[in-house]
Amino acid sequence: MSVSSVWLGIGFLGQLLFTSRFLVQWIVSERRGESVVPLAFWWFSLAGGLTLLSYAIWRQDPVFILGQATGLFVYVRNLILIRRRKGEVTS
Repeated sequence: MSVSSVWLGIGFLGQLLFTSRFLVQWIVSERRGESVVPLAFWWFSLAGGLTLLSYAIWRQDPVFILGQATGLFVYVRNLILIRRRKGEVTS
């Protein structure tokens, strides 16, 4: 198996993780009967974004790198806000 094949697999894995976030959001929203962004959405976003960023760096694609790196800040920030809110609720 070549290095290119491994990286192609990593790219597809990242895309699968990233797409999974929408599936999770859709399923949870359908079950609740309203639009919901569950915690899993942000974790799948982070995992998919990190994996796709790794692939973009390997490809040396500055547009792809910038897009994925920027998104990571949003995903991490949302996880921080959710954690902070949970801490306030339990206090």
